Amino acid sequence: RGARVMIVSSSADDGAAATVRALTLGAADTLAKPGAGAGFGGRFADILAEKLLRIGHCRPVARAAETPGDVAPEPVFTMRPLSAGPIACLAIGASTGGIHALTDLLRRLPPAFDAPILITQHLPPVFMPFFAAQIQETAGRPTRVGTDGLRPRPGEIVIAPGDGHLCLVRNRGALHVRIDRTPAPSGCLPSVDPMFAALAQACGAAGHGVVLSGMGRDGVLGAAAIVQAGGAVLVQDARSSVVWGMPGAVANAGLASGILDPAGL
Repeated sequence: RGARVMIVSSSADDGAAATVRALTLGAADTLAKPGAGAGFGGRFADILAEKLLRIGHCRPVARAAETPGDVAPEPVFTMRPLSAGPIACLAIGASTGGIHALTDLLRRLPPAFDAPILITQHLPPVFMPFFAAQIQETAGRPTRVGTDGLRPRPGEIVIAPGDGHLCLVRNRGALHVRIDRTPAPSGCLPSVDPMFAALAQACGAAGHGVVLSGMGRDGVLGAAAIVQAGGAVLVQDARSSVVWGMPGAVANAGLASGILDPAGL
């Protein structure tokens, strides 16, 4: 009913399968309990407080009502038309709270949708094998972690490695993965911006993007490139997002063609 759950457990080590599973089921964040070799450097309490504050104070504050009893109006966003053309490739970006949203979206994606799907989820490299396995189980689609030169197959999911940006290039008419490690403006690695920008260049109007729950503004620059190329970008709505930072930034920039919950995207 809208609660945000934080898992604090000795099973929630970085890269642990239980950690990815908890995030998939809807946990807002996880943290390993302190113990021998945990590497907190005496900062466990500070890290716990930072995480709780982040997930507890992340919703946009509505404008105060003018008079008692008034209802604060919902913000109004400028929406772009939704392209009706074919989709050559779909790219999805997400961060905090995004794994659960991603699960909802992929479960409802029609089996007939056969374009390759790229995913950039802000996670360290150690998580990627478990994350890829979880996505494959959830989506019922073949899933691989991206590597240089990989050629995405129809209906396949390709995930950004934790140490590089997942990009595309077109060579002799075929799409190929290119892993880029150039620092991104957002400071994220992997970052959504390079993925979106490469998608726009490789696929033009047939490249579409989705931005799910996450902190910060990663994805705004890349969304602008998609829109400029004639593609469309959909974003998760504030109500269903754990953190409406990334999708909110795209919506506020006037780059979104739809603001929906993951099941409706």
